[in-house]
Amino acid sequence: MKLNLLIALVLPITFLAQSNRNAANNSDYPNAYTSGSAKVQPFNNSSKLFRDWAVSLGVGGAFLQSADVNSFYDGKVNYGWNGYISLDKQITHAFGMSLQYQMGKTNQKALLPGEAGVKAGVATAWTKYHQVSLLGDINFSNLLRRVDNHSPYRWAFHGYAGIGFQGFNTLLLDNDMSRWNDNPKRIPIEIDQKFGLDSFFYQMGTGLKYNASKLIDVEARAMYIITGDDSFDGGGHGSNAIPRYNQLTSGHSDNFFTVNLGLTFKLGKQETHLTWWDPLQSANSRVKLLEDTEAEFVVCEKGDQDNDGVCDDWDRQLDTPNGARVDGAGVALDMDLDGVIDLYDKCVTVPGPVENNGCPVTSTNAAATSGQSAIDEINKYLEGIQFELNSDKIRSKSFSNLDQAAEVIKRLNSSDRFMVIGATDARGSAEINQRLSQRRADAVVKYLESKGVSPSVLSAEGRGKADLKYPECDPATKCPEWKNEANRRVYIIQK
Repeated sequence: MKLNLLIALVLPITFLAQSNRNAANNSDYPNAYTSGSAKVQPFNNSSKLFRDWAVSLGVGGAFLQSADVNSFYDGKVNYGWNGYISLDKQITHAFGMSLQYQMGKTNQKALLPGEAGVKAGVATAWTKYHQVSLLGDINFSNLLRRVDNHSPYRWAFHGYAGIGFQGFNTLLLDNDMSRWNDNPKRIPIEIDQKFGLDSFFYQMGTGLKYNASKLIDVEARAMYIITGDDSFDGGGHGSNAIPRYNQLTSGHSDNFFTVNLGLTFKLGKQETHLTWWDPLQSANSRVKLLEDTEAEFVVCEKGDQDNDGVCDDWDRQLDTPNGARVDGAGVALDMDLDGVIDLYDKCVTVPGPVENNGCPVTSTNAAATSGQSAIDEINKYLEGIQFELNSDKIRSKSFSNLDQAAEVIKRLNSSDRFMVIGATDARGSAEINQRLSQRRADAVVKYLESKGVSPSVLSAEGRGKADLKYPECDPATKCPEWKNEANRRVYIIQK
């Protein structure tokens, strides 16, 4: 028993002490209850980045549409009026709430069917009303609009729905049914509805807003109001419609709609209202978020002395040459792992020694330094060189073979001289073939020189169809195509 009493006394004191300690700690930032990696500040009006309060007002027409006595009679419209004012709170960029007061007047007419109605004539009525309601506001444009575009938007489509209470005063007059015991004096039907639980109503509608400036929005709005009262128009079977009068429809709710043109005044000192807030477009928001922020850590304490994008703290190669690609550890890339980094490697995908700029040197290459063996190797690379049809343009698939031929020629003695021979098959005239073979031989020489072969080493000669590899193929129709293709060749000889 005493133990239970002790626990009952100690627990409240413990919780109180804990809450006081938390309250004290929370006043300092950062602490155990906040993130130390962010600049923390209290959330209040001075820290807000946008406006979220506004006052709206508007005026327009009011029309009884679903009632016993309505605003549309005999092909004519009996215009009414309305005005509203509201205090608006934007909760998110797509949803807000409004406390609204609205007042107005509807004008309506009706004729009761049958003999009694004809005798009474056209009934004329008006209804003065005032309403207090709570409205929800959904910004459909912000729900559907992408916020990562790069164009400012000025229009927004809104949807409204809400509930409220109303009071109204209705007066109805006709020529007969309001008389009392044949007294010629007309006795009007008057209904005076006070605010109360039985004056509950619903409303819904849409609006189109235009962002005229950072202070003002312009809006066109249409609302449909369900009164829930059959005596709002002055007739029907509502509890206040005594005597019962002009029940022309079976419904028990007089409904009307309003159309308004209004203004919204956005309150606050911030540049943008939350209704039009776009975090990806607002330069002001970025400036506000970044101003007065302090750097909380330094990425590279020791810097990056070789400027390869990898901090010296974890750079394994501090002297990477300028322009070299590196891996995550700051080491220059060497794709073929031949010891020559890609920056200096002339054969990036094929291993080769440093003395040959990273390109391979085969045993055949080493042996072929002069004489017939070198010519044979060069011709091996020139064999099958292809050109565009009836052209001296070398096809790109032949470039690699020509590159290898150029490397062999450059390793030969500088005193050696070679001639590139161009030949064709036996098709066509001798004159045309001669010119074409000369241009093709010249094209090969030009390409080899572009790869570093000295211009003094090579010359070109076109022999047309006078130098057939297979002489029996004249005319060309006497041989299969592979022999004719072999006759269309470029080869090299030593001068």
